[in-house]
Amino acid sequence: MELRETIITLSYIASAVLFILGLKMLSKPTTAVRGNMISAVGMLIAIVATLLYQGMSYHLIILGMVIGGLVGSIAALRVPMTSMPEFVALFNGTGGLASMLVGWAEYNKLFGHYEADAVPLVTVIATYLAILIGAVTFTGSMVAYAKLAERISGKPVLFKMQQVVNAAIMAIVLICGAVFIINPDTSLALVLFYVAIAVSLVLGVLVTIPIGGADMPVVISLLNSYSGLAACAAGFVIQNTVLIVSGSLVGASGIILTSIMCKAMNRSLANVLFSGFGSAEGAESTGAMQGEVKALSPEDAYYVLEAARSVVFVPGYGMAVAQAQHACRELGELLEQNGAEVKYAVHPVAGRMPGHMNVLLAEANVPYDQLVEMDDINPIIDTVDVAVVIGANDVVNPAAREDPKSPIAGMPIINVDYARTCFVLKRSMRSGFAGVENPLFFKENTRMIFGDAKATLTALISQFKGD
Repeated sequence: MELRETIITLSYIASAVLFILGLKMLSKPTTAVRGNMISAVGMLIAIVATLLYQGMSYHLIILGMVIGGLVGSIAALRVPMTSMPEFVALFNGTGGLASMLVGWAEYNKLFGHYEADAVPLVTVIATYLAILIGAVTFTGSMVAYAKLAERISGKPVLFKMQQVVNAAIMAIVLICGAVFIINPDTSLALVLFYVAIAVSLVLGVLVTIPIGGADMPVVISLLNSYSGLAACAAGFVIQNTVLIVSGSLVGASGIILTSIMCKAMNRSLANVLFSGFGSAEGAESTGAMQGEVKALSPEDAYYVLEAARSVVFVPGYGMAVAQAQHACRELGELLEQNGAEVKYAVHPVAGRMPGHMNVLLAEANVPYDQLVEMDDINPIIDTVDVAVVIGANDVVNPAAREDPKSPIAGMPIINVDYARTCFVLKRSMRSGFAGVENPLFFKENTRMIFGDAKATLTALISQFKGD
């Protein structure tokens, strides 16, 4: 027995070390893949160690692993990169649901077999938190998934006295929690426990529906943090060290990433959660777009690119939709062979989840040293011959800099309009996910190349190859 416990403890320590090492490696594109593999090995060790505990229903565990493994494998293989943000949202949601179910099951186990005095206060509090945070994470993530998958409108859903309703629900949750923690084994506490579950599920929906599409990278980060905190609370409930450690790591890293995303948008977390960014009321500007849109064909764009000595690609969600990352990389290589310096400028909130564009470019084997951040490209953007915007909108919208009444006023952007020439590859003149019009399209140095981004880039590649 002692040997078994020692092996489990040492395995958990090894898993925790691998989690921390893998998380550190995820911070750099050059080591991210290796970091992911190291973290996966750590999780495998933790799972095997947990299965060494006696008294488990192994046939049910094996059945669950087979079903979960099949579902996860099929989803991972079939889900395209364009759907990765909503896939992440689903993962966050299932993590929250798992923690909620663990808390629920342990509540029935603890208070069905022991007197309240025999259950430590920490376990009582952790049980309630696992239920609360897990439920909010689950329904909040499902709403985020529906918005990202465009099964419901990506615009904020607002109604009168919304904040009052949310505050009232939070008050109910806190009151239920106080009563439950003080007397967890009473009939009243049991009723309030289930009320708290139902109210928490509603709260998850209500705190997510007011958030607009442009804020989704922040929401994904925050929900990821919630899922980690829920797992950490569940770890305290079942007294599992490695679950506490891994949940804490996910929770802390999610909060840090959320802070980075907010800083990239020059907005506070409270503003993201409660402002209703992208609503009809908030989308007003100081005036209508002025100027004339100048369209260009890929054939004419070729002559400009052929003479360029420096080119910067700025990817956005439209590149993911068109699956144009490989064509973008090929065009970049041809431009380099032609003597141009090529860079890829990635805005921190480009796409619909943190790091979305970095993942796409890495998939296309774009050299890491060619990826530059917003703060590095903006100081030299006026020396760039051509900035090629591929499906990006809100992150290059000069209204953030020029229009104090714009909903995105003050948000740091990539100043592509300062480049000598700016090509914008878009299907149409529609606004981005935030629903804010873009005056970039009317700038003197901007040329619109309408059509599918992949088709446009392929046409440019053919011009360079002389096909």
